[in-house]
Amino acid sequence: METGLTHLHNLLRHAIIIFLVINVVKSFLGWFGKKEYTAGDNKLSLFLFISAHLQLVVGLVLYSVSGVVKVAMADMGEAMKDAVLRFWAVEHMLSMIVGIIIITLGRIMAKKAKTDSTKFRRQAIYFTLAMVIIFAAIPWPWAEMGIARPWY
Repeated sequence: METGLTHLHNLLRHAIIIFLVINVVKSFLGWFGKKEYTAGDNKLSLFLFISAHLQLVVGLVLYSVSGVVKVAMADMGEAMKDAVLRFWAVEHMLSMIVGIIIITLGRIMAKKAKTDSTKFRRQAIYFTLAMVIIFAAIPWPWAEMGIARPWY
């Protein structure tokens, strides 16, 4: 079960990365280009919102069955001294939850905005902040041993 969830979680990260990058670029282009906020722009942010929350659900289930997390939880004092255990038990999960909260706030704040420029500005700011946090906590293939995960 853990292996299947890990593969699904790894695959879903690509949707998050793609939707984040597209939304950030489109938001800045719309904001500085004084463009109209269209139904397509709204759908793109909705796809980001949905994929982020789906990834959160899969991640929380994975967290509850993860062998690495169970080892860390057995002795949190020692886990905090080990970079790999600390990353999986605390840093990754906390960063991703914060990133998803920021995506959610960005979508809500953009929907509540009255002008197109404000919608794009709010999305650009919130989604960029979420992207920085999420990208910092992704277990990229080039990360240190024990943290790195393959692209697939």
